[in-house]
Amino acid sequence: MRTVVIEAPGVISVVETPDATLPGPDGAVVAITATAICGSDLHFYEGDYPLVQPVPLGHEAVGTVVEVGPDVRTVSVGDHVLVSSVAGCGSCAGCATMDPVTCVSGPRIFGSGALGGAQSELLAVPAADFQLMVVPEDLDTEEALLLTDNLATGWAGAQRADITPGSTVVVFGLGAVGLCAVRSAVAQGAGTVYAVDPVEGRRDRAAASGATPLAPADVGEVHETTRGRGAASVIDAVGNDTTMTAALTCVRAGGTVSVVGVHDLNPFPFPALMSLVRSVTLRMTTAPVQRTWPELIPLLQAGRLDVSGIFTDTYALGDAAAAYAAVASRSGDCIKVSLTV
Repeated sequence: MRTVVIEAPGVISVVETPDATLPGPDGAVVAITATAICGSDLHFYEGDYPLVQPVPLGHEAVGTVVEVGPDVRTVSVGDHVLVSSVAGCGSCAGCATMDPVTCVSGPRIFGSGALGGAQSELLAVPAADFQLMVVPEDLDTEEALLLTDNLATGWAGAQRADITPGSTVVVFGLGAVGLCAVRSAVAQGAGTVYAVDPVEGRRDRAAASGATPLAPADVGEVHETTRGRGAASVIDAVGNDTTMTAALTCVRAGGTVSVVGVHDLNPFPFPALMSLVRSVTLRMTTAPVQRTWPELIPLLQAGRLDVSGIFTDTYALGDAAAAYAAVASRSGDCIKVSLTV
């Protein structure tokens, strides 16, 4: 089978690897039909994470079940399914909360070295009853792909930002997760959502979703419009030192900063005294993907949450190197790329 691998920073290859096989009696094998490049994949691409050996990439995928183990009950061969980006054992007390992050055995993410990469022709999925969901007929491929990670992350990030009706929210970073967070904040009742990004085209996309766009240099406007208080809720969809510091600075006393952006491996110089004196709540979140599905799917089906325009480009799996280069440009034109298999 063909698999996308990162061999060195900036070096993407599509290689032949052994076909995926059943990972156990509770597992399944999925023939991938569409997958996607996530912003967090760029940490490998840009050298933020060390590579001991080539790593199969990707954790966002939809496809068709081609094999199931004898213990699988909820999906069958031929089902069109989406795959949670975060995997749990499916049977422990943590997974019983529908949050694979709390799995007692430890959560695993596809395409990080712990499990196979989803940017592949076949994917072995452990605990299939927990990781897989049949895609409702009225959801399209882009909606299903976003449910595997980016929309779940943006939604959970907004929830953990303690948004109240009519409140002021700031979202830093307007990639796919940030744009999903903007739309989630609006759907959760925010009054004003400031969308911050250095790229004008990305700010324009957020404005079309009902946000007030801001360049990073203009974040001081948040304090001006809130009469010096700052934002009640801040969502950081970038997660680097600059944005995390800005988020902790522009949140109001007693407010909440919700970080869903992926930091590198270097320590963050946390402003502990400032945060303590101002009673700031800081939350860091890897999305409880499975838990979000019962909330998000009805909203998508009813048209109350619109994710159109998040995907901007489609490449064939064999053109993964060009696709990664396009995503890494972080332009206003290329936000989210899907790979067809």
